[in-house]
Amino acid sequence: MPVVNKISTVAVIGAGQMGTGIVEVVTRHGYEALIYDLDKSRIRASIEASAGYFGRQAETGKMPAEAAEQAISRIKGAFSLSDLATADLVVEAVSENEDIKRKVFTDVCTVLKPPNRFIGIHFMNPVPVMKLVELVRGIGTDQETFAIAKDFAESIGKTVTVSEDFPAFIVNRILIPMINEAIYTLYEGVGNVEAIDTGMKLGANHPMGPLELADFIGLDTCLSIMQVLHEGLADSKYRPCPLLVKYVEAGWLGRKTQRGFYDYGYVPARPTR
Repeated sequence: MPVVNKISTVAVIGAGQMGTGIVEVVTRHGYEALIYDLDKSRIRASIEASAGYFGRQAETGKMPAEAAEQAISRIKGAFSLSDLATADLVVEAVSENEDIKRKVFTDVCTVLKPPNRFIGIHFMNPVPVMKLVELVRGIGTDQETFAIAKDFAESIGKTVTVSEDFPAFIVNRILIPMINEAIYTLYEGVGNVEAIDTGMKLGANHPMGPLELADFIGLDTCLSIMQVLHEGLADSKYRPCPLLVKYVEAGWLGRKTQRGFYDYGYVPARPTR
């Protein structure tokens, strides 16, 4: 029996890069979208960023101008939690902080339809480009909820993999420790930034070196995921590299702060080690 996709309006909590990317993908595929953030200026900035994205898509011929305009028209700002009451699907895309996430879930449950359908829908960054979505069943996730989530993910052009509910799921469980090991390689003086990234791009055919990728993801996010792995799995192999901790404490978070393993004040960016 075919799955009936009961979703027409998608709400996204968190108007950062991930949340904005999710909005762009769902509206491109015909869904209405609500974007919410505690910082109201971020909501407006997200909508402007999405309008710019669709404008560029039309200018470069990647989608018809009319379709781009329609996608933009489907994006609405949600300036209070009560605005999310009409949503059929709510996606949390706030920063990697457990306390913040717990508060989001506690607060939003008071305005939603009865919240007995919960599942992990893990998008990859940048959302409009990356083809994968990891679906993660919770202990109480029923088959109907899983089927609807899978149908939704496929309806927005994503390929689905299924992960059990373990720290970092599949992709980050493999990817972030690789990045952490690259940082250890730098920390221990085995190679400099350029040597490590060139080595992995040309020696392992990676499209982006691990240190360049860390800067793209955000070093604070990389550190947070390593801490989740270290605490959740209690294995010393997941210990965050001290150099990663030092960079984050210094506020060198990568591209978003213009400095991480590369200095983005230069064109092209220059390694900082």
